[in-house]
Amino acid sequence: MKLSFTIMTLLTSLLLTSVANARGTYQTPEDFISQAFNGTPPKSKVLWIDDETKSVIESILAHSFRKMRLRYWQQDNQSVWIMDEIGKEAPITVGIHVKDNAISQTKVLVYRESRGDEVRHEFFTDQFKSAQLTSDLKLDTHIDGITGATLSVRALTKLSRIALYLDEQLTANN
Repeated sequence: MKLSFTIMTLLTSLLLTSVANARGTYQTPEDFISQAFNGTPPKSKVLWIDDETKSVIESILAHSFRKMRLRYWQQDNQSVWIMDEIGKEAPITVGIHVKDNAISQTKVLVYRESRGDEVRHEFFTDQFKSAQLTSDLKLDTHIDGITGATLSVRALTKLSRIALYLDEQLTANN
């Protein structure tokens, strides 16, 4: 009886440790922005969200969007977006670098969920490289899911679509 209690305690401890380890900060937004612009980031800019842009963002997210403005960094033919989206219960902070109307890099900066953090690994985020937006606001690249991280995968995919859409809006207005 003592042996099974000890084993159960050990298993519970291991389970709680692995759940706690899913959360973490993997890169600061400042470091991501600096890296995207080779160490010399431009000043941040603000994009005011008009009704049309808000409507498009909400259609991608499939829920309401309450922000009035988004901060971004732009230089020449590239932009960087730092955005949050809820996975299952907590926000995931993602950095997305768009260059020449395609994703150059997607990176999970801060992961706050208790599980599903596999989306932070390069084997997953590399799938977004070179992705572009189709006319119906979808990615032109298939993104393979990860068992147990479905909502986190959806969050990163939605944010990537939004970053590409917003980058297109910047390009159209210049």
